[in-house]
Amino acid sequence: MTYIAIARNSKNEPIKMVGKMANRHGLIAGATGTGKSVTLRKMAESFSNQGVPVFLVDVKGDFSGMAKKGQAQGKVAQEMFSLRDDYYQAFPVTFWDVYAQVGIPFRVKISDMGAMLLSRLLGLNETQQGVLNLVFKVADDNGWLLIDIKDLRALLRYVADHANEYKTLYGNISTASVGAIQRQLLVLEQEGGDLLFGEPAIELIDLLQTKDTQGVVNILAGARLMRSPKIFSALLLWLLVELSTEFTECGDLDSPKFVLFFDEAHLLFDNASPALLNQVEQVVRLIRSKGVGVYFCSQSPLDLPQAILGQLGNRVQHALRAFTSKDQKAVQSVAETFRPNPEIDVLETISILGVGEALISFLDEKGIPNPVEYAYVLPPASQLTPLATEEQKIIIENNNYYAKYRETIDNDSTFEALLQENEKLQVNQKENTVCGTSTKNQAQAQDIPSPVTGFFRGLLGIRKHSNVGLGYDVSNQLGKKVKQGLFKSINGVIMGVMKRK
Repeated sequence: MTYIAIARNSKNEPIKMVGKMANRHGLIAGATGTGKSVTLRKMAESFSNQGVPVFLVDVKGDFSGMAKKGQAQGKVAQEMFSLRDDYYQAFPVTFWDVYAQVGIPFRVKISDMGAMLLSRLLGLNETQQGVLNLVFKVADDNGWLLIDIKDLRALLRYVADHANEYKTLYGNISTASVGAIQRQLLVLEQEGGDLLFGEPAIELIDLLQTKDTQGVVNILAGARLMRSPKIFSALLLWLLVELSTEFTECGDLDSPKFVLFFDEAHLLFDNASPALLNQVEQVVRLIRSKGVGVYFCSQSPLDLPQAILGQLGNRVQHALRAFTSKDQKAVQSVAETFRPNPEIDVLETISILGVGEALISFLDEKGIPNPVEYAYVLPPASQLTPLATEEQKIIIENNNYYAKYRETIDNDSTFEALLQENEKLQVNQKENTVCGTSTKNQAQAQDIPSPVTGFFRGLLGIRKHSNVGLGYDVSNQLGKKVKQGLFKSINGVIMGVMKRK
């Protein structure tokens, strides 16, 4: 059975997580500056050493040092843990970046993100989300791929222009809502969110790599991403949902297939709709049976919805500062979640924990929480400080996936499909216009008599109501005059003969 050591208790005994229980998810909580990030890093290193690929977001920009071997940091830690030189090591790392500045470009397709997460990303209300759902349905029914923002913008414009045609099948389409969505897309572009969408899109299999006996640590650059919380949360929730969809059931493995660490986890749930919260709750519940462990990191456990918090079996609690009555209630609530240990007063201890100290409770082999223990988190084995910019650049460009994802590819998608359809429509309209004009001219040509025809019709007294030309009018009148003259001449001859008799 696999065990993952991350700390030692007051008796210098290792505190280990049971490998097959690592997919029961976990929580790392504590106030700012109490050691959460170090604990997260140590856990990621421990999973990597067990051959488990890891995904985490580098919010502070200091996790790049995991690619380099660390060294002893102070005599106290060295003596406390009796660490030898072979404890320190480097880890295989792949750097990713939505903005393609300090990592390999990380892209997704708009159609893969779906209407619900995209609505959250754009900050849409219920009515606008309904229109977006309709737009996704139109794309799906027509087999149009939504890859990037220009695809979505083109389809929104198309749907608005054909609102009456879609009304019967899909319902009313508010042009005001379409306009609001278009404006939010503009805001997203100004924040750099358009770089998130496109091709080649990330393939999950590329996150599940190992090197030698270690799992690759996938580090997503988060310093700039954190300035756009909606992009940050939508991306991580997409990844969670995508893993749940793509992975197959496997139960409790000796070690999980993949582990995710979500730092600043409260951002995932801020202003989330009930429907989205319900979806995330279901995903977190179901994904563990697919061999995926999810570890949320936040200042307080109360930052997470109760439905999510109740599913986190492995817990590391750093210090919580109770300066206000609200903080005291939070401490009380957290203390009640641990399985009691008669040797520890949890309520008192939480407030006095030092940096790197924590209260830990992991699940045992049967999935039952162990009694809470006072623990000292082991120092990371990798370099604590960030890599130099040039060092990180070399690692990025030497990665096998750099060539695959470096350049954006603009394949045919909805934008091109609608462009072709518009061109065909214009050609058809032009042909119909030319054909209609020709037919009309022929009819008019047939309908307009020549001057000679007008002359003889006037002569014979034949009437025809039609749009005729000036030549016809003149010849017609001339024919009438000649006819009148002939009648007068003939009449004079007859009268002369009769008089002679």
